[in-house]
Amino acid sequence: MKTFALSRGDANGARPDVAGFFDPRTFSIQYVVSDPLTSHCAIIDPVLDYDEKSGATTTFQADELLAYVERKRLKVDWVLDTHPHADHFSAARYLHEKTGAPTAIGQPVIRVQALWKAIYNWPDLKDDGSQWDHLFDDGDTFKLGELDCRVMLSPGHTPASITYLIGDAAFVHDTLFQPDFGTARADFPGGSAHQLWHSIQAILALSDETRLFTGHDYMPDGREPQWESTVQEQRETNKHRLDDSSEAEYVELRHRRDRELPMPKLILHALQVNILGGRLPEPESNGKRYLKIPLDALEGAAWE
Repeated sequence: MKTFALSRGDANGARPDVAGFFDPRTFSIQYVVSDPLTSHCAIIDPVLDYDEKSGATTTFQADELLAYVERKRLKVDWVLDTHPHADHFSAARYLHEKTGAPTAIGQPVIRVQALWKAIYNWPDLKDDGSQWDHLFDDGDTFKLGELDCRVMLSPGHTPASITYLIGDAAFVHDTLFQPDFGTARADFPGGSAHQLWHSIQAILALSDETRLFTGHDYMPDGREPQWESTVQEQRETNKHRLDDSSEAEYVELRHRRDRELPMPKLILHALQVNILGGRLPEPESNGKRYLKIPLDALEGAAWE
């Protein structure tokens, strides 16, 4: 199975190198995006390994990213999350501790924190986003070496979903999947199929040649993992007919499909870690850490 691919850029200040790392356990893709001219890089959506059967955690995936950074002699400027993930733990905090690079996410994460604060009955949770070093708002810009970077709010899958546009590469995570799989679900707490439609349209308004990098791949028909497409490919071939359906048609399709989908198996485990920026719960008096799983919290979810 393919678990790594490098999409090469160039040194003209507009096209980054994008290294994608596929995690077969969670079907997630993590990225190291770097400026070929200066070797400055950002890590996007890193995975902290968690085995729900044994409760074990480890850092295999994150350490693979660090090994690549060291091998390529890159300097990590940012550790970025596109949203609080429902299907894996974030390794953002671990990588911050290892590299010293600041962590960041979208400013609307405070809405997600408030939602899950209520679901977990967690009155002491600080729901101000202070668990990250920086909160991005729509239209914010920053530099990665000589590369121009821009943040687009992309709500719908979650209220806090964002897209990072770095040079000609857009990191869209759970908004668009590969064209043969479609688009992301919108039935998590705070999700909206209407918002997702408009977020997708904003991404499709980018130039045809923009490289799009998604956050998951579920390998339909048993093909090898894939995670790169272009705006033109998505408009012309996405199975959800993004270029010739109306908002109402898309929302009806999305609602129909979402009613059939069971919740991710780690959603209740992962959110309590990820709304803390990837921090595990503090050890209790016996030195052990514990997750809190609310029962019957996600009413109406489909059963497998």
